[in-house]
Amino acid sequence: MRPSNKSRNRNKNNNRRGAAGNNINRVFDSAGPEGRVRGTPQQIIDKYLSLTYDSQLSGDRVAAENFQQHAEHYSRLLIEAQKELIEKQLEHNATLASSKAVTKSIDVIASGADEAPSEVNSVEAKVVSFEGYRKNFK
Repeated sequence: MRPSNKSRNRNKNNNRRGAAGNNINRVFDSAGPEGRVRGTPQQIIDKYLSLTYDSQLSGDRVAAENFQQHAEHYSRLLIEAQKELIEKQLEHNATLASSKAVTKSIDVIASGADEAPSEVNSVEAKVVSFEGYRKNFK
């Protein structure tokens, strides 16, 4: 008889699961007033705006407002996900720029030059400008 291994991982994708978080391409199930709406935030926004328009044409102001509020909720989710994506890209770019500046500085020191080339100074200036750009989104 084979020994029982209860801790064995039966779900093969369990190790590859990422954080659900705010991902622009994440698929949501929205249980709205007209039934279930499934899709990415942008697809759900488009669907609810379409339902809003249809409700306005039929003269149902209450349903139109309800659909508009659902669309606004998913708009907020989409904007938050886009902000997080931009912040990650800025951090990544700043990290790359600073590592390139350090590499250039090491090359300058190794070569025995007295002054750093202008490329190093421009990279450092770009790192500072990324920080100012990021503050505009908070």
